[in-house]
Amino acid sequence: MENHEKIGKSSSCRSGVAFEIKSHADPSVIPAPVINYPHAGNSSSRRSWLSSSELYLRSMSRNSSHFCDNNDDEDDGDDEILAYVEEGHEHEGVVKKPPSSRLSVILLDQGLFTVYKRLFVVCIALNITGLVLAATGKFQYARNRAALFSIANIFASVLCRSEAFLRVVFWLAVNVLRWSWVPLRLKTMTTSSLQSLGGIHSSCALPLFRHLHHNVFERTHRFAGWAALALLWAFIILTISYDPNTKSYTNDLKLRLIRRQEFWFTVGITVLIIIPWLTVRRVRVRVSSPSGHASIIKFDGGVKAGILGRISPSPYSEWHAFGIVSDNKNEHMMLAGAVGDFTKSLVSDPPSYLWVRQVHFAGLPYLTNMYNRVLLVATGSGICVFLSFLLQPCKAEVCLLWVTKGVEQNFGIEIKEWMSGHPTEKVIVHDTAVLGRPNVKQMSVDTAKNFGAEVVIVTSNPEGSRDVVDACKAAGIAAFGPIWDS
Repeated sequence: MENHEKIGKSSSCRSGVAFEIKSHADPSVIPAPVINYPHAGNSSSRRSWLSSSELYLRSMSRNSSHFCDNNDDEDDGDDEILAYVEEGHEHEGVVKKPPSSRLSVILLDQGLFTVYKRLFVVCIALNITGLVLAATGKFQYARNRAALFSIANIFASVLCRSEAFLRVVFWLAVNVLRWSWVPLRLKTMTTSSLQSLGGIHSSCALPLFRHLHHNVFERTHRFAGWAALALLWAFIILTISYDPNTKSYTNDLKLRLIRRQEFWFTVGITVLIIIPWLTVRRVRVRVSSPSGHASIIKFDGGVKAGILGRISPSPYSEWHAFGIVSDNKNEHMMLAGAVGDFTKSLVSDPPSYLWVRQVHFAGLPYLTNMYNRVLLVATGSGICVFLSFLLQPCKAEVCLLWVTKGVEQNFGIEIKEWMSGHPTEKVIVHDTAVLGRPNVKQMSVDTAKNFGAEVVIVTSNPEGSRDVVDACKAAGIAAFGPIWDS
């Protein structure tokens, strides 16, 4: 087999899916002739624990060592070719397209005119225009108040990344636009805009460094940001209190501060940064491992569907985001695939306590509540962000398509039972350990058409998410997936 480049990092998206960055998996194509499978509404379910294995080539590979099934190990590809040859086919007829680098998908493959990049360009253009006008004397107010405009930029970048603020914005969007008479076009435009707000914040970031050195980036971002905030306060107090005409400091600092816009912007920045830290608590957790490849972390208290949370073993050094599974009653849980140092430690040395942020945040899955009929597509551990829509009442009618490997072995009997207690037209589970690897993007398109979905929301690895979204859009179906901006 060809040796592909590997980037051994753990990353996450705002949909709360932990994944292992490898560059060798093709997420949606099986090396075999096209096989037609039954539609979602047919009586023969695609659930792996039912007898429908004749629909696909049987996979001879092991249970996945992680939960994003589209990230199978290299030797899984050998097993598939072996199974194909044993069926009596010629190996020379198998042509697999060269897989894209996972990092290239994250950094380069979102298109040139996405909403995220439009926001990025608009922010840069506005700042450059203002700077040029101020420098040439055509925008005198900005020339005289350069500090104010700089601080306003910082405020905007912090505001669009404030999880508390965005939780309110997402809630307002859902409650205002959830009505059936609201045009679908307006809903999808709102979804795209809310998902892409990070384009405002990232105008000063270097995505390549962020993805290749995520831990260093996170810690530098945190501590350098706090230091910058302290320096900003020193700047505000010193410049406002100092009178250049008398070359002395005023005794009436309080009155001068409250009259200056710079002061109030700085107060806003400080409040937005402090709010998440005021909710940090060390809580008791119950950690179990259905297999050596994942852990289930349970907490007290119910949580609404579509909400995500952050946990940490050390709050000043690292935070990890995961989708939350809950029936909104007495407890909630997170599913963590063992793909990084922290998640592997949850399996090998389960903790009794973890640090959490009690203010959970809303992501793309939360916007499911804005629509009438939604197809949710997940691979591997991506299921965690969608399970709550099956366990509690949802404003939208949802259909769930889950492609994974070794359901009970990797995820446990509890999750298997949750998936089993629903009509076959509402929950479709494809276990690749039994049914082989499917064409996920074609399955998604066909299921969306059969279900009559207004929109498709997918959570997979970067390449898998991209392929499903592109296939659905090509079929005239609105679709959204993670944009890997965090």
